[in-house]
Amino acid sequence: MLELRHLRTLIALRDTGSLVEAAERVHLTQSALSHQIKDLESRLGMPLFTRKTRPVSFTRAGERLLTLAEQVLPQLRLAERDLARLAGHEQGRLHMAIECHSCFQWLMPTVDHFRNHWPEVEVDIPSGQNFDLLPGLTREVLDLVITDNPEPLPGVHYEPLFRYEGLLAVAKQHALATRSWVEPSDLIEETLIVYPVDHSRLDVFTQFLDPVSVRPKEIRSAELTVMMMQLVASGRGVCALPNWALTEYLERDYVKALPLGKEGVWSTLYAAIREENLALPWMEDFIRTARDTSFAVLNGIKPAGAEPT
Repeated sequence: MLELRHLRTLIALRDTGSLVEAAERVHLTQSALSHQIKDLESRLGMPLFTRKTRPVSFTRAGERLLTLAEQVLPQLRLAERDLARLAGHEQGRLHMAIECHSCFQWLMPTVDHFRNHWPEVEVDIPSGQNFDLLPGLTREVLDLVITDNPEPLPGVHYEPLFRYEGLLAVAKQHALATRSWVEPSDLIEETLIVYPVDHSRLDVFTQFLDPVSVRPKEIRSAELTVMMMQLVASGRGVCALPNWALTEYLERDYVKALPLGKEGVWSTLYAAIREENLALPWMEDFIRTARDTSFAVLNGIKPAGAEPT
């Protein structure tokens, strides 16, 4: 009567609060997910949650199955890790690098959790690399790169982690603060604060400004997000950041954030891995842990479709 997919579906429904986002999380259409839930409810002879509520309100039966899912799914994953060890797949090296200045918010909890379960895998995040990160994969200097700018490379696979929206942060007293969204032309007279990386790696340029040939009045860089927020809050510029990186500043009412265009600018974050390492149990577990941790600690992200480049 009960299958693991049912338990995973209920967890996704609880975490996302809606059928639409839960369907994305478990890689089903909304119709297929609804059919799966109705089929399970028919087997059980009782509803699992109240329709047309957001977030989803579970019935007592639904809550009981959620409790079961919280007990069974972690134990299943632990058993899978143990079986991998018994098969002799527990050892390895995971040297990784990131092309994302604000990724440490979810990456460090991911690494900590992974180390606890795979102590035999050598994990390192070397700093100060003086080489291009993605080609470093093909040379086996690195084993994984977190990037939102995939480029075709022989033997490299891009595993999608999640989608995120870029937002423009402005001071609360800024003339744009009352707008529903911003257009590229709104930045012509602005100072745009960015991380010190090539503009070809920044979505605000590649997806928003460059397609319409708009250039801000001034561009300045800052190494740290907190420095960028201080400059923005004091009215010395605006900056575009992933939605999750702005969450704590928005909750403190420190700045205002606006979508880039009416439809917004969404990007996908990937884990770049050598194809030969894809099937390694500990690599599969790291990717799964990264996804789970991201959705647990970040606000505003969405599941990524299976669209590796």
